Amino acid sequence: MNENPAVLLSPLGREALTRAAELLGDAPGSELAVAAALRREYPASLAAAAVAQHELRLAARGKFSRAMEMLFTRAGYEQSSSETIARHRAARFGGARRIADLCCGIGGDLIALAAAPRPAATVLAVDRDEIHARLAIHNAGVYGEADRVRACVADVRDIALNGVDAAFIDPARRAGTRRFPAGVSQPPLDWCLALAGRVPAVCVKAAPGLPAELIPPGWEAEFIADGRDLKEAVLWSPAFATASRRATILPAGDTLTRASGEPGGHADPVDVGEPGEYLLDPSPAVTRAGLVEDLARLLGARKIDPRIAFLTADHEVATPFARTLRVVESAPWNEKRFAARLRELGVGAADIRRRGLAGDVDQIRRRLKLSGRHRATVVLTRVNDKPWGLICTDIRTHLGQPLNAFFYHF
Repeated sequence: MNENPAVLLSPLGREALTRAAELLGDAPGSELAVAAALRREYPASLAAAAVAQHELRLAARGKFSRAMEMLFTRAGYEQSSSETIARHRAARFGGARRIADLCCGIGGDLIALAAAPRPAATVLAVDRDEIHARLAIHNAGVYGEADRVRACVADVRDIALNGVDAAFIDPARRAGTRRFPAGVSQPPLDWCLALAGRVPAVCVKAAPGLPAELIPPGWEAEFIADGRDLKEAVLWSPAFATASRRATILPAGDTLTRASGEPGGHADPVDVGEPGEYLLDPSPAVTRAGLVEDLARLLGARKIDPRIAFLTADHEVATPFARTLRVVESAPWNEKRFAARLRELGVGAADIRRRGLAGDVDQIRRRLKLSGRHRATVVLTRVNDKPWGLICTDIRTHLGQPLNAFFYHF
């Protein structure tokens, strides 16, 4: 829908939105019928906007605790950070008194920046889209932060930032439904980074696939995952930076860092060897931050291949930075032999992880002809540059039999 959600701020608009929520409930599926019913009570444009907004609110509940009171555009919702990530990021702005939120969108980060405990702090919200600016102010009000926010409708490149202590910028990485290539944004990344010459401290939100060569010396690159899902990359200017690379796992906020001045990593190499009793699959935040070997040193683990981001250990490891799997089978990859072994183990469902080997996962799954009541993870990878396969289970699962009955090489 391209309807302007700002029309829902009027008394009649609020009424239409309330009515749409009553008719649609928590499980949309009858939008056309509801829209038709609403058009008998309200103008057609208002009815369409109310139905579209209710759908967006339902979708946004995974990001915002007060989503059912907020207003969104689809593009603004899709590019917005979750409440959890925005709060994590805003915590590092603790010393700033006047903050600029550039390209503020629907206000997800604006809310978090305004809510941080900084006496007399204000946040200037800037967006060239008047609708987004209005929604940002409304959404800040939903969280009780409207008094600490000022909005300006303008191109961020035309704004004077005199007196601003810190700036956060979330440049657009799409035009309509078209995503820009990694590292491409509006305003361009180079312009965003150059803000550090005008504002004491700068934070730039970037796509997780940001090429490493675009990260300037002295800046910290933080890769943020929510659980196992990599969500964002964030670039912190030298005034903010406390590391060169950082992997953060939310919601707990665990962080793995490489110290400033060590962008190329550690001098001591990590051992490489065949898989042991446990396989560690690092968080994608760790992988994108280039901290796989740093994690290996921290855990006393080794790599299974110089170029593959799997680690292995002979002891059980509990870490927020990797998923730990128990190795049931480890051998050079042979599809027919692995298919037979999976049937012997009664594996009827498998999560197939492929890293370093070619092949269509869905076709491989069909050819394996899985059958049984157990679940396992099948890993297709390389060990010392040889095609390799592993059958793994969760560390609490033994496929119904003692582990030693299964662990051997073909």
